[in-house]
Amino acid sequence: MIISQTPYRVSLGGGGTDLPAFYQHEPGAVLSVTLSQHMYVTVSPRFDRTIRVSYTRTDIADGIDAVAHTIVREALRRTDLSQHIEITTIGDVPAGTGMGSSSSLAVGVLNALYAYRGEVISARKLAEQACEIEIDVLGKPIGKQDQYAAAFGGLNYIEFNADGSVDIEPVPCRPETLRQLEERVLMFYTGAQRDADSILQKQTEGTAERMPTLCKMRDLAGEMRQVISGEGDLDHLAELLHEGWLLKRSLGFGISDEQCDAWYEAARKAGAQGGKLLGAGGGGFLMLVAPADRHDAIREALDHPRELEFAVDRLGSRIIFISDRY
Repeated sequence: MIISQTPYRVSLGGGGTDLPAFYQHEPGAVLSVTLSQHMYVTVSPRFDRTIRVSYTRTDIADGIDAVAHTIVREALRRTDLSQHIEITTIGDVPAGTGMGSSSSLAVGVLNALYAYRGEVISARKLAEQACEIEIDVLGKPIGKQDQYAAAFGGLNYIEFNADGSVDIEPVPCRPETLRQLEERVLMFYTGAQRDADSILQKQTEGTAERMPTLCKMRDLAGEMRQVISGEGDLDHLAELLHEGWLLKRSLGFGISDEQCDAWYEAARKAGAQGGKLLGAGGGGFLMLVAPADRHDAIREALDHPRELEFAVDRLGSRIIFISDRY
């Protein structure tokens, strides 16, 4: 048996500029950090001459073409593994909550399947192949930030070039800055799971009309990188997050709604300095930055919603277990 562990991510700034509709005309960039919330994938041999895939449901297929789970199917095809195999996926956080779960799954499945074959694959190859599966093969209207964040892990500035290539730069940051960030961030579940693909499709179609706003969002990611890698002025970082909130809301596309807007305004009145809806928007998790002494007031103002700990995972996708026999 093989078990892979792959982190989810939070995009702090620049989201939307990793879509080809943007970076084919202007360089894109995001500032991204991975969390200690993970996708686990197990791969093990199966006695029967079938493929068993267990996730929110369980499927048994006679061959690759019959595998219902699209990402698992294409990862099996890519790694040339077919019968006598069992795959299980377990996520710390549900899909559709804004933390790049589908891409963490794609990266984690590929990592586990290659390890099952006895092969070591680099983080870059994992990210590239996950992008090929999700974007080129399955035709998802998504960008490339999630796959690279999940594969590499940590705090990264990721650039997207017109030729489709991706440059990833780890952000030099003092350990105490990340520790203070962990202490300041609150993550609340809005109670809504959404179809990110539909929001991203609308954004892709409307990108040309909103290029100036998206350019500002990309530039904010660069400013955030400078702030967090320098003296670590988290008050300034929170201000930039608030600026990013206003810019992203102005795009439309169903990125926010009345409940999310109301939560954000109530949190600001209670002491939050800035924040963002994670992922494409429309629900999922609301991330807020505030001094620790204002956290209880913010929780009270929002009627104590379900909360997720914000802790940085400095590693990317990795193999955490290999049994003695296959």
